[in-house]
Amino acid sequence: MQIPEDLLYNDDHEWIRRKDDSVVRIGISDYAQDQLGDVVYVELPDEGSTVAKNDLLVEIESTKSVGEVYAPFAGTVVAVNQAAADAPELVNTSPYGDGWLVEIDVTGEFSEVGLLDAAAYKDLTE
Repeated sequence: MQIPEDLLYNDDHEWIRRKDDSVVRIGISDYAQDQLGDVVYVELPDEGSTVAKNDLLVEIESTKSVGEVYAPFAGTVVAVNQAAADAPELVNTSPYGDGWLVEIDVTGEFSEVGLLDAAAYKDLTE
């Protein structure tokens, strides 16, 4: 299982990559995609939509179940990965690369409170 050192994680098995002072890219971890099984559908939010922390952000359907991704921060959706919607298998084959899901411009100051570094996330998934 891959757990890149340069990302932050939450206990919902989402990863967060800071792109700049206020924008973060979000996806699901290798562990999460493995638990879901073969992803067959990804429903993304509209660009420009605003989300509150813990709002439903993305729905992911697989051959086993439906997974939900919740907003780890309040903000505005500034980009969605249409490639993942068009080819949902990217979430399985490249969860940290081409299978990213959304980018959010975080409202207020970015806080790492409640997020895990790679070592802590590895402990969570073992």
